[in-house]
Amino acid sequence: MMPNYKYFSNKKCEYYPCHKGLEEINCLFCYCPLYLTECSGNYTILDNGIKDCSNCTIPHDRNNYDYIIARLSEKMRR
Repeated sequence: MMPNYKYFSNKKCEYYPCHKGLEEINCLFCYCPLYLTECSGNYTILDNGIKDCSNCTIPHDRNNYDYIIARLSEKMRR
């Protein structure tokens, strides 16, 4: 069983489900903490320079908590 601090799902949210393709959505990282980083997510850069992460499910996959924390820790060490 996954610890509470690694997963939260808000099925009452007006935007839930915000991404297709996931059975369960982790809402803990609703706004991705990796947005300002180079990440391995499925994102594109729009003509106006904005990073569009609407096709990325990395922060919403219940198994990616440790990956996100590791990436943030790596960025903080630099």
